[in-house]
Amino acid sequence: MTSSHWKQRPEGGSRFAFHLIRFIASKGGRAVARLTLFPIVAYFVIVRGPERRASRAYLARVLDRAPGLLEVARHIHTFAATILDRVYMLRSGMDRFDVKISGLEPIDRQIGRGQGMLLFGSHLGSFEALRVLARQRPDVKVRVVLDRGHNPHLTQLLDALDPEIARNVIDAGQDGPSIVFAIKQATDEGAIVALLVDRAAPGEPSTMASFLGASAPFPTAPWLIAAALKLPVVLAFGLYRGGPRYDLVFESFSDGVAIERHNRPAMLSALVQRYAERLQHHARSAPYNWFNFYDFWHADDAQQALPDAGADVRRRVAARRSGY
Repeated sequence: MTSSHWKQRPEGGSRFAFHLIRFIASKGGRAVARLTLFPIVAYFVIVRGPERRASRAYLARVLDRAPGLLEVARHIHTFAATILDRVYMLRSGMDRFDVKISGLEPIDRQIGRGQGMLLFGSHLGSFEALRVLARQRPDVKVRVVLDRGHNPHLTQLLDALDPEIARNVIDAGQDGPSIVFAIKQATDEGAIVALLVDRAAPGEPSTMASFLGASAPFPTAPWLIAAALKLPVVLAFGLYRGGPRYDLVFESFSDGVAIERHNRPAMLSALVQRYAERLQHHARSAPYNWFNFYDFWHADDAQQALPDAGADVRRRVAARRSGY
């Protein structure tokens, strides 16, 4: 087995290490702080075998060839660089970054109507860059569904940098009905609610979709929430392009997800496959931006059975955990 499930992997760093990086970032500037990434990358390449093997397995798929150790190091360095950049994004916004934004039209339409929507992201690139949309557009309410219990040291550090964004987090550690109620309340107020939808947690209902040449489990709960609340869905990708450069890409996915009860498994499968194809497209365009450092294709770690037609909202989302 390449690695255990992502929920079972220990956090890669202590509270002291994260606060040391924050101190260096605030006192020494971004150029100096980026020098700290090299020992971090060396630690993961040398010590963290499961992540190293998962990186190599993923890169072999996305690059269509066997990657070298330097490419694995580049993959991990890209991840570390985006983590560091979160500090600057949350402290001072996007001013120091060269950001290219495309596809805002569907979001502008919803804002103009005063209606809420769902923004589906992934562990491809920097989701933090998308959260900073709230800074650039103060007229837009942005709520993020996030599991505060996953990577707690990093979460606490980022919360301290911007308490206002922290207050707008919907904790995915709640029970399913509470999560759905919070999402409904936020969207009824015209907010954009952002979720990470590429990881299936242990025991969570999922369905298989073709992704980078093999079947992988994807969670079904986000799509059931969208259908139950009759909300439009926009996909979002914050792709790191090196240096200070980011591409923020938004894509309209659906004006409203409809899932007929009598044909639920087939319709869910079709929706998830459409999503997997868009995720694959952007993964190939930014191959080192993939931050799922576990065996994404290991089906034994996911419950593949779909919820039955009579399941209520609790069944749909009770296991939903959006780790980041």
